[in-house]
Amino acid sequence: MSANESGRGVPATTGAEPTTTLPETGAQPVELERLQQALIDCDERAKSHWEQYLRAVAELDNVRKRAQRDIEAANRYGLEKFAAELLPVKDSLELAVSSAAKADLRSLKEGQEATLQLLSRALEKLGITVIDPQGEPFDPARHEAMMTRESTTAEPDSVLQVVQPGYELNGRLLRPARVIVSRAPG
Repeated sequence: MSANESGRGVPATTGAEPTTTLPETGAQPVELERLQQALIDCDERAKSHWEQYLRAVAELDNVRKRAQRDIEAANRYGLEKFAAELLPVKDSLELAVSSAAKADLRSLKEGQEATLQLLSRALEKLGITVIDPQGEPFDPARHEAMMTRESTTAEPDSVLQVVQPGYELNGRLLRPARVIVSRAPG
């Protein structure tokens, strides 16, 4: 059915099309207006999301730079606490060397013992503990067997003698204890 047959619009015989709005298209300007408003709203949300994205990228970049600075500072100044704990030990050793000419054997021994105590306390403050496994079962993860020796008094595969103590830093092995391990006679 044509527009002319339905009785709507202008007769088809004229060469130019009329500019009148057909009744079924009367809702188009309202729909167009709604769609234009929705487009404006979407543009505003897109701009907002883009700004949020840019802020998030900038924040991530700042976090990365801050972390890098923290790592550099830790590398540069990480030994500061360690050095501060060892300075009294160095002072004690310097005092012992300077007074060695006029000291007797007993005072030298006392000075060495005091210096050793200073060093032990410094290591303890830093979280370094001694591994002294005398009489314990041999543990290859924490002990290094230097040799085995027959023993009738000790359990087989236990530490008979500590040749050199081991050390741990906050539960992590720095150096295994070097030990002599017992074995059954025969």
